[in-house]
Amino acid sequence: MSWLGQLEGGQAWLDSLPNLLFAAKDRFGIAAFGQPFDSGNVSLVLPIAQDGHDAVLKLQFVHRETQHEADALALWDGKGAVRLLDHAPALGALLLERCRPGELLADVREVDHLAILSGLLGKLLVPAGDPFNSLVDEASIWITSMEGDWLKAGKPCEKHMVDQAVSALSDLIVDETDKVLLHQDLHGHNILSAERDPWLVIDPKPLVGDPAFALSPIVRSFEFGHTRKDALYRLDRLSEDLGLDRERARLWTIGQTMAWAFESSHAYRHFETVNWLSKR
Repeated sequence: MSWLGQLEGGQAWLDSLPNLLFAAKDRFGIAAFGQPFDSGNVSLVLPIAQDGHDAVLKLQFVHRETQHEADALALWDGKGAVRLLDHAPALGALLLERCRPGELLADVREVDHLAILSGLLGKLLVPAGDPFNSLVDEASIWITSMEGDWLKAGKPCEKHMVDQAVSALSDLIVDETDKVLLHQDLHGHNILSAERDPWLVIDPKPLVGDPAFALSPIVRSFEFGHTRKDALYRLDRLSEDLGLDRERARLWTIGQTMAWAFESSHAYRHFETVNWLSKR
Protein backbone atom coordinates (compact mmCIF):
# COMPACT_ATOMS: atom_id res chain seq x y z
CA MET A 1 0.00 0.00 0.00
CA SER A 2 3.03 2.32 0.06
CA TRP A 3 2.03 3.79 -3.32
CA LEU A 4 -0.97 5.40 -1.59
CA GLY A 5 1.42 7.93 -0.13
CA GLN A 6 1.61 9.51 -3.59
CA LEU A 7 -2.15 10.17 -3.75
CA GLU A 8 -3.90 13.18 -2.28
CA GLY A 9 -4.79 12.26 1.27
CA GLY A 10 -3.05 8.92 0.96
CA GLN A 11 -0.17 9.54 3.35
CA ALA A 12 -2.50 11.05 5.95
CA TRP A 13 -4.63 7.90 5.76
CA LEU A 14 -1.59 5.64 6.13
CA ASP A 15 -0.46 7.66 9.15
CA SER A 16 -3.92 7.35 10.69
CA LEU A 17 -4.08 3.53 10.48
CA PRO A 18 -3.03 2.86 14.11
CA ASN A 19 -5.78 5.13 15.39
CA LEU A 20 -8.29 3.64 12.95
CA LEU A 21 -7.46 0.13 14.16
CA PHE A 22 -7.97 1.19 17.76
CA ALA A 23 -11.29 2.86 16.92
CA ALA A 24 -12.47 -0.18 14.93
CA LYS A 25 -11.54 -2.48 17.82
CA ASP A 26 -13.79 -0.47 20.10
CA ARG A 27 -16.60 0.00 17.54
CA PHE A 28 -16.91 -3.67 16.58
CA GLY A 29 -15.92 -5.28 19.88
CA ILE A 30 -12.86 -6.97 18.38
CA ALA A 31 -11.09 -9.30 20.75
CA ALA A 32 -7.95 -9.95 18.66
CA PHE A 33 -6.36 -9.10 15.34
CA GLY A 34 -4.57 -11.54 13.05
CA GLN A 35 -1.82 -10.80 10.55
CA PRO A 36 -3.02 -8.67 7.63
CA PHE A 37 -3.76 -10.38 4.33
CA ASP A 38 -1.26 -9.40 1.65
CA SER A 39 -3.75 -8.71 -1.13
CA GLY A 40 -4.99 -5.23 -0.18
CA ASN A 41 -3.95 -2.42 -2.55
CA VAL A 42 -6.10 0.45 -1.23
CA SER A 43 -7.14 -1.03 2.10
CA LEU A 44 -5.88 -2.83 5.16
CA VAL A 45 -7.58 -6.23 5.46
CA LEU A 46 -7.01 -8.56 8.39
CA PRO A 47 -8.73 -11.44 10.18
CA ILE A 48 -10.23 -10.70 13.58
CA ALA A 49 -11.82 -12.58 16.48
CA GLN A 50 -15.08 -11.25 17.88
CA ASP A 51 -17.16 -12.91 20.61
CA GLY A 52 -15.84 -16.34 19.74
CA HIS A 53 -16.45 -15.85 16.02
CA ASP A 54 -13.98 -14.97 13.31
CA ALA A 55 -14.51 -12.33 10.67
CA VAL A 56 -12.51 -9.92 8.52
CA LEU A 57 -11.92 -6.22 9.15
CA LYS A 58 -11.40 -4.03 6.11
CA LEU A 59 -10.16 -0.46 6.58
CA GLN A 60 -10.59 1.44 3.32
CA PHE A 61 -8.86 4.40 1.81
CA VAL A 62 -12.19 5.72 0.58
CA HIS A 63 -12.21 7.19 -2.92
CA ARG A 64 -14.45 7.25 -6.00
CA GLU A 65 -14.13 3.57 -6.86
CA THR A 66 -14.57 2.17 -3.35
CA GLN A 67 -16.92 4.54 -1.57
CA HIS A 68 -20.07 2.42 -2.01
CA GLU A 69 -18.59 -1.05 -1.43
CA ALA A 70 -20.61 -1.55 1.75
CA ASP A 71 -23.83 -0.56 -0.06
CA ALA A 72 -23.10 -3.11 -2.80
CA LEU A 73 -22.44 -5.91 -0.33
CA ALA A 74 -25.58 -5.00 1.59
CA LEU A 75 -27.68 -5.13 -1.59
CA TRP A 76 -26.24 -8.51 -2.59
CA ASP A 77 -26.86 -9.73 0.98
CA GLY A 78 -24.50 -12.66 0.66
CA LYS A 79 -25.90 -13.89 -2.67
CA GLY A 80 -22.76 -14.49 -4.71
CA ALA A 81 -20.69 -12.13 -2.58
CA VAL A 82 -19.09 -12.05 0.83
CA ARG A 83 -21.60 -10.96 3.47
CA LEU A 84 -21.37 -7.54 5.12
CA LEU A 85 -21.68 -8.00 8.89
CA ASP A 86 -21.31 -4.38 10.02
CA HIS A 87 -20.17 -1.03 8.71
CA ALA A 88 -18.68 2.08 10.30
CA PRO A 89 -18.68 4.71 7.50
CA ALA A 90 -16.90 7.36 9.59
CA LEU A 91 -13.93 4.99 9.96
CA GLY A 92 -14.07 3.59 6.42
CA ALA A 93 -14.37 0.23 8.19
CA LEU A 94 -16.25 -2.86 7.03
CA LEU A 95 -16.72 -6.03 9.05
CA LEU A 96 -17.01 -8.94 6.64
CA GLU A 97 -17.73 -12.63 6.63
CA ARG A 98 -14.56 -14.70 6.53
CA CYS A 99 -14.21 -17.06 3.58
CA ARG A 100 -12.68 -20.44 4.35
CA PRO A 101 -10.66 -22.06 2.91
CA GLY A 102 -10.25 -18.77 1.05
CA GLU A 103 -8.45 -20.02 -2.05
CA LEU A 104 -8.28 -17.60 -4.95
CA LEU A 105 -10.16 -18.74 -8.04
CA ALA A 106 -7.14 -17.63 -10.08
CA ASP A 107 -5.01 -20.23 -8.32
CA VAL A 108 -7.37 -23.19 -8.78
CA ARG A 109 -6.83 -25.07 -12.02
CA GLU A 110 -9.14 -28.11 -12.11
CA VAL A 111 -12.43 -26.17 -12.34
CA ASP A 112 -14.51 -24.57 -15.07
CA HIS A 113 -13.69 -20.94 -14.31
CA LEU A 114 -16.23 -19.51 -16.72
CA ALA A 115 -19.06 -21.67 -15.35
CA ILE A 116 -18.25 -20.31 -11.90
CA LEU A 117 -18.15 -16.74 -13.16
CA SER A 118 -21.40 -17.16 -15.07
CA GLY A 119 -23.09 -18.51 -11.96
CA LEU A 120 -21.84 -15.64 -9.84
CA LEU A 121 -22.88 -12.98 -12.35
CA GLY A 122 -26.34 -14.53 -12.47
CA LYS A 123 -26.66 -13.58 -8.80
CA LEU A 124 -24.82 -10.26 -8.87
CA LEU A 125 -26.48 -8.46 -11.80
CA VAL A 126 -29.44 -7.13 -9.81
CA PRO A 127 -31.35 -3.90 -10.55
CA ALA A 128 -29.84 -0.92 -8.76
CA GLY A 129 -29.82 2.87 -8.66
CA ASP A 130 -28.80 5.27 -5.89
CA PRO A 131 -26.43 5.64 -4.12
CA PHE A 132 -24.07 4.02 -6.59
CA ASN A 133 -21.93 5.92 -9.08
CA SER A 134 -23.13 5.41 -12.63
CA LEU A 135 -21.17 3.62 -15.33
CA VAL A 136 -22.00 6.48 -17.71
CA ASP A 137 -20.43 9.04 -15.37
CA GLU A 138 -17.37 6.84 -14.80
CA ALA A 139 -16.92 6.28 -18.53
CA SER A 140 -17.18 10.03 -19.08
CA ILE A 141 -14.24 10.47 -16.70
CA TRP A 142 -12.27 7.88 -18.69
CA ILE A 143 -13.05 9.67 -21.95
CA THR A 144 -11.88 13.01 -20.58
CA SER A 145 -8.69 11.75 -18.96
CA MET A 146 -7.50 9.02 -21.32
CA GLU A 147 -5.30 11.01 -23.67
CA GLY A 148 -3.69 12.83 -20.75
CA ASP A 149 -3.07 9.52 -18.97
CA TRP A 150 -1.49 8.14 -22.15
CA LEU A 151 0.82 11.15 -22.41
CA LYS A 152 1.71 11.01 -18.70
CA ALA A 153 2.61 7.33 -19.07
CA GLY A 154 5.03 8.16 -21.89
CA LYS A 155 2.91 7.09 -24.88
CA PRO A 156 3.26 3.35 -24.12
CA CYS A 157 0.98 2.29 -27.00
CA GLU A 158 -0.05 3.58 -30.38
CA LYS A 159 -2.31 6.64 -30.31
CA HIS A 160 -4.99 4.97 -32.42
CA MET A 161 -5.69 2.61 -29.50
CA VAL A 162 -6.52 5.57 -27.28
CA ASP A 163 -8.72 7.07 -30.01
CA GLN A 164 -10.50 3.74 -30.48
CA ALA A 165 -11.26 3.41 -26.78
CA VAL A 166 -12.55 6.98 -26.53
CA SER A 167 -14.75 6.42 -29.59
CA ALA A 168 -16.14 3.16 -28.20
CA LEU A 169 -16.97 4.70 -24.83
CA SER A 170 -18.48 7.81 -26.44
CA ASP A 171 -20.85 5.64 -28.48
CA LEU A 172 -21.78 3.40 -25.55
CA ILE A 173 -22.75 6.08 -23.06
CA VAL A 174 -25.46 7.60 -25.26
CA ASP A 175 -27.61 4.45 -25.22
CA GLU A 176 -30.25 3.74 -22.60
CA THR A 177 -29.92 0.26 -21.11
CA ASP A 178 -31.08 -1.66 -18.09
CA LYS A 179 -29.29 -0.56 -14.93
CA VAL A 180 -27.81 -3.26 -12.74
CA LEU A 181 -25.21 -3.39 -10.00
CA LEU A 182 -21.77 -4.00 -11.51
CA HIS A 183 -18.54 -5.34 -10.05
CA GLN A 184 -16.03 -3.44 -12.17
CA ASP A 185 -13.02 -5.43 -10.93
CA LEU A 186 -14.32 -9.01 -11.12
CA HIS A 187 -11.29 -11.21 -11.78
CA GLY A 188 -9.80 -14.39 -10.39
CA HIS A 189 -8.07 -12.70 -7.45
CA ASN A 190 -11.35 -11.19 -6.20
CA ILE A 191 -13.18 -14.52 -5.89
CA LEU A 192 -12.60 -16.76 -2.86
CA SER A 193 -13.60 -20.31 -2.03
CA ALA A 194 -15.94 -20.52 0.96
CA GLU A 195 -18.01 -22.91 3.03
CA ARG A 196 -21.42 -21.19 2.81
CA ASP A 197 -21.17 -21.12 -0.99
CA PRO A 198 -18.41 -22.66 -3.09
CA TRP A 199 -17.26 -19.24 -4.35
CA LEU A 200 -17.89 -15.66 -3.22
CA VAL A 201 -16.73 -12.34 -4.68
CA ILE A 202 -15.00 -9.57 -2.76
CA ASP A 203 -13.84 -6.00 -3.39
CA PRO A 204 -16.59 -4.88 -5.79
CA LYS A 205 -15.68 -1.26 -6.74
CA PRO A 206 -19.37 -0.91 -7.64
CA LEU A 207 -21.04 0.93 -10.47
CA VAL A 208 -24.59 0.84 -11.80
CA GLY A 209 -25.35 0.60 -15.50
CA ASP A 210 -25.28 -1.55 -18.64
CA PRO A 211 -25.23 -5.32 -17.84
CA ALA A 212 -22.90 -5.95 -20.81
CA PHE A 213 -20.13 -4.08 -18.97
CA ALA A 214 -20.01 -6.90 -16.41
CA LEU A 215 -17.90 -9.00 -18.78
CA SER A 216 -15.15 -6.39 -19.20
CA PRO A 217 -12.90 -7.31 -16.25
CA ILE A 218 -13.31 -11.03 -16.98
CA VAL A 219 -12.52 -10.86 -20.69
CA ARG A 220 -9.23 -9.11 -19.94
CA SER A 221 -8.37 -11.42 -16.98
CA PHE A 222 -5.10 -12.90 -18.20
CA GLU A 223 -4.97 -15.36 -15.27
CA PHE A 224 -7.64 -17.33 -17.14
CA GLY A 225 -5.45 -17.55 -20.24
CA HIS A 226 -3.73 -14.82 -22.21
CA THR A 227 -4.11 -15.44 -25.92
CA ARG A 228 -6.47 -13.98 -28.50
CA LYS A 229 -8.32 -17.30 -28.50
CA ASP A 230 -8.72 -17.23 -24.71
CA ALA A 231 -10.01 -13.66 -24.61
CA LEU A 232 -12.51 -14.19 -27.42
CA TYR A 233 -13.68 -17.45 -25.88
CA ARG A 234 -14.46 -15.67 -22.62
CA LEU A 235 -16.33 -12.96 -24.50
CA ASP A 236 -18.29 -15.42 -26.65
CA ARG A 237 -19.15 -17.92 -23.96
CA LEU A 238 -20.17 -15.51 -21.20
CA SER A 239 -22.21 -13.25 -23.47
CA GLU A 240 -24.09 -16.32 -24.71
CA ASP A 241 -24.50 -17.97 -21.30
CA LEU A 242 -25.82 -14.78 -19.71
CA GLY A 243 -27.76 -13.44 -22.70
CA LEU A 244 -25.69 -10.25 -22.86
CA ASP A 245 -24.95 -8.10 -25.91
CA ARG A 246 -21.60 -9.38 -27.19
CA GLU A 247 -20.74 -6.26 -29.21
CA ARG A 248 -21.42 -3.93 -26.30
CA ALA A 249 -19.39 -6.18 -24.02
CA ARG A 250 -16.51 -6.10 -26.53
CA LEU A 251 -16.57 -2.30 -26.71
CA TRP A 252 -16.87 -1.86 -22.95
CA THR A 253 -13.85 -4.13 -22.51
CA ILE A 254 -11.79 -2.07 -24.93
CA GLY A 255 -12.80 1.14 -23.16
CA GLN A 256 -12.24 0.06 -19.56
CA THR A 257 -9.09 -1.91 -20.33
CA MET A 258 -7.45 1.13 -21.91
CA ALA A 259 -8.65 3.43 -19.13
CA TRP A 260 -7.10 1.20 -16.47
CA ALA A 261 -3.98 0.18 -18.39
CA PHE A 262 -1.78 3.24 -17.98
CA GLU A 263 -1.30 2.81 -14.22
CA SER A 264 -1.14 -0.99 -14.35
CA SER A 265 2.01 -3.06 -13.93
CA HIS A 266 0.53 -5.35 -16.61
CA ALA A 267 -0.09 -2.61 -19.17
CA TYR A 268 1.49 -4.52 -22.07
CA ARG A 269 -0.92 -7.42 -21.52
CA HIS A 270 -3.88 -5.05 -21.51
CA PHE A 271 -2.70 -3.47 -24.77
CA GLU A 272 -2.46 -6.95 -26.29
CA THR A 273 -6.02 -7.73 -25.20
CA VAL A 274 -7.30 -4.51 -26.75
CA ASN A 275 -5.55 -5.31 -30.03
CA TRP A 276 -7.08 -8.80 -30.07
CA LEU A 277 -10.57 -7.44 -29.41
CA SER A 278 -10.16 -4.81 -32.10
CA LYS A 279 -10.05 -7.55 -34.74
CA ARG A 280 -13.58 -8.83 -34.83
